[in-house]
Amino acid sequence: MPKIIQLSTHVANLIAAGEVVERPASVVKELLENAVDAGASKITVEIRDGGMTFLRVTDNGCGMAPEDAKTAFLRHATSKLRTAEDLAAISTMGFRGEALAAIASVSRIDLMTKTAGAVSGVSLHLEAGVITEESEAGCPEGTTIIVRDLFYNTPARMKFMKSDTVEGGRVSAAVQLQALAHPEVAFTFIRDGKQILSTPGTGELEAAVYCVYGRDSARMAKVDSRWDNYSITGYVSKPTDARPSRNMQTFFVNDRPVRSKLLMSALEEAYRNQLMVGKFPACVLHLRLPANAVDVNVHPAKTEVKFLSEKAVFDCVHYGVLAALNKQSDRPQVQFKPAPQPTVPAYKPAAKPAPKQETFFRTMTAEEYKNFSAAVKEAPKPTPAAAAATVAAVEQQSVPLRESVFIPKPTPVAPPPAEKEPEQTVMPMPEEIPWRMVGELYNSYIIVEQGEDAFLIDKHAAHERILFEKLKANQEAITSQILLTPVPVQLRADAAAELLNNTALLAELGFEVEEFGDSTVLLRQIPMDLSPEGAAEAAETIAADLLSGRREKKDTVRDEILHTVACKAAIKAGWLNDSKELLALVKQVMSREDLKYCPHGRPICVSLSKKQLEKQFKRT
Repeated sequence: MPKIIQLSTHVANLIAAGEVVERPASVVKELLENAVDAGASKITVEIRDGGMTFLRVTDNGCGMAPEDAKTAFLRHATSKLRTAEDLAAISTMGFRGEALAAIASVSRIDLMTKTAGAVSGVSLHLEAGVITEESEAGCPEGTTIIVRDLFYNTPARMKFMKSDTVEGGRVSAAVQLQALAHPEVAFTFIRDGKQILSTPGTGELEAAVYCVYGRDSARMAKVDSRWDNYSITGYVSKPTDARPSRNMQTFFVNDRPVRSKLLMSALEEAYRNQLMVGKFPACVLHLRLPANAVDVNVHPAKTEVKFLSEKAVFDCVHYGVLAALNKQSDRPQVQFKPAPQPTVPAYKPAAKPAPKQETFFRTMTAEEYKNFSAAVKEAPKPTPAAAAATVAAVEQQSVPLRESVFIPKPTPVAPPPAEKEPEQTVMPMPEEIPWRMVGELYNSYIIVEQGEDAFLIDKHAAHERILFEKLKANQEAITSQILLTPVPVQLRADAAAELLNNTALLAELGFEVEEFGDSTVLLRQIPMDLSPEGAAEAAETIAADLLSGRREKKDTVRDEILHTVACKAAIKAGWLNDSKELLALVKQVMSREDLKYCPHGRPICVSLSKKQLEKQFKRT
């Protein structure tokens, strides 16, 4: 067995860096949390080249004394914890004391810091976690950290970094997240010399949400609710403004950004029966609860939490959002116009006794029946020509939709004996297999009868698969349309960066995407089969797929995007469609063996035999 040794400090720091420092965005997250914990009211973030070559965070917090500045870069050095009991009541953002040590181990760092009332501050320079320079410095109160050449000494990590556009977009998303978490802090974000974000720091969440999401935030519903020792505040989108992905759902627990399936489920439960399938609400929600009722020490990046009472948390979020939605009205109020006043006194007839109430079904008296029979005999009778015309018109409108599929059924012919003259081969007649489109169920499923089988065809799934196969078979650029008015698409900063980083691929699919602010892109050209609204939804879904990073091959990415385009362009369940459109779909499904599943794996057609139906009615 190999000898067990203790790892060196440098290697231990590199391992910690692998857990804490994934990319420039994670560096920014850690530094911003330290700045907030230092009591800063103003924080400025500046990056170049996506944050890989230059990243600076400046705050006006409490600063550090010279001896504390050097200690801060040691592993497990922290000002947040003193005893084991403190772990049960953590109220700060960072607390492990690994962030600065991990960042320093894979970069070159310059630090300048000064405490309030001090004559001068201290300046440190570190290379791979080792302090190489230390000097007294004149600097403002607070702390400035400059991180250069990230991963310069770990090239294996460097090759996993994406383009500057993508990495910069993720840094922007990290800054936006902290701005939403701490509306009391004024955040400024500068990217390649251009100011991208600036929040006022007034403490009003509404102002921070507006700075991040723009005018779209004005349509969101305000949430403000209490549930025992729990509170939920923030903003949620109306059901009519639902999104095609969950990318715009942001949750905070005691001002800490988290990912939680419990919170997600509670949010979406409040929208039950109000959203279309495949649509998701957007939100910025702050959950506050006692520090000892939540465990934040369950994930290295502190993005996952455990709750002491999951039911209380679920109810707080669910009923808080539900109450906010019930206060909103998406229907315009009906304005009743008062009737004009008459210029002359209205005529008032003499009062009459109320007419006697009679039932519809009753027995006629003999006198009534006699009068009724006479009236029937004296009624004018239609001419034969008029009756025939009426019958013809009715028959023309009520002809059932029938189609016949002719499938050739060849009969094998044995070769003639050699000694005989060849006989003439008779081609078999095609066998007729009739099917009949009976109708449509719930404006979603087409009913087709064929022999002793009935078929239910999902019209959306069928049309989606047909469009997908058509798009996939065409390896050339998809026919597109140039928009007179470009369509803006509001996204998360990192999602917008992913779209802009794949413009060549999107162009092959008929999209022309242009940058329009840090979190918004413009669609100037879209596929011919998509409406502008459908194209905006498709773009957001594509961005979410690209952001997930699950696909590497270009062909696979193209297929996934074609799935989205086909889905958005296909007819939808619940739509009223012309019988000719439905008939065209049925023709395709009944004649093609490859139309079995939609691109997402759902079945297109299910069958119900006559025997199964008779069994339900107890006929067998």
